[in-house]
Amino acid sequence: MRVFEGSGSLDGSARGCVLTVGNFDGLHLGHRALLDAVLARAAELGRDSALYTFDPHPRRLLFPEQAQPSLMTRGQLRSELESIGIDVLVREAFDHAFAALSPEEFLRDVIVARVGPAEIFVGRDFHFGKGRAGSGDWLRDSAAEHGIRVEIIGQVRVGDDDVSSTRVRRCLLRGDVEEASRCLDREYTIWGRVVQGDRRGRTLGFPTANLAPENELLPANGVYATRVAFLEGDRPGSVAHPAVTNIGTRPTFEPGRVLVETHLLDYAGDLYERRIAVAFARRIRAERRFSGPEELARQIALDAAEARRLLAASPS
Repeated sequence: MRVFEGSGSLDGSARGCVLTVGNFDGLHLGHRALLDAVLARAAELGRDSALYTFDPHPRRLLFPEQAQPSLMTRGQLRSELESIGIDVLVREAFDHAFAALSPEEFLRDVIVARVGPAEIFVGRDFHFGKGRAGSGDWLRDSAAEHGIRVEIIGQVRVGDDDVSSTRVRRCLLRGDVEEASRCLDREYTIWGRVVQGDRRGRTLGFPTANLAPENELLPANGVYATRVAFLEGDRPGSVAHPAVTNIGTRPTFEPGRVLVETHLLDYAGDLYERRIAVAFARRIRAERRFSGPEELARQIALDAAEARRLLAASPS
């Protein structure tokens, strides 16, 4: 995948591509329907598939008090896009000057002049330009004047509701990682580096990897059945180790900041300083305080056994 930091850095190789534009936080099923349509059309035409996105999210700059935590890091988004076969990624730096562009200016001066797509695919709720004045319908009519075909893809539903990044966040914040997985079509995953902890898990018989998360959003405090893969650059390895992961403040000891601690069920090597990906399969229980280390150790053993059972019953 060819990555361009800003549309001004495009070298002309993407001209004639099949393009989609948006934020794509989480790459949920709605996003995937859009990308699948782009990939299929690009293959049909023999053209490159391309994704144009903004960094940071426009709401984070324009309405910081309304900004929501991102579901993916930049590295995760790039890795996922590469894995599904997107040819070109354009990451546009979003600042106040860019935010002031009218829909007409954005279409004429950025999309047409710099990217030069043959076709554009957007979602039903797509809006752009100053004050979000441009809609998908406006884009379809206006792009036709430049010889560009626009197709609008409808919403995707899971159960009774539309899939959205907001819905996924709500699921995670209440610990419902199963529902989040259904909306994402994969398990929600956080990346991070294993850092030195207080080695308390080792004294309990369950050594843990203490994670410094790179992601902004963690699932609700509690204990989860998870799968751990080692990161090779910015791509998870192909081997997923069964694990049990605790997110919380460790109320049995000295409650403090929220920690992410993972015990790999079938691994005995040194993990310090390694970057890992932790995928959340099922929530086992909420966080709770125990009478002391012995009761906690007994519960961890039960959690580990339950994690092993759940992961065996629902392979990734």
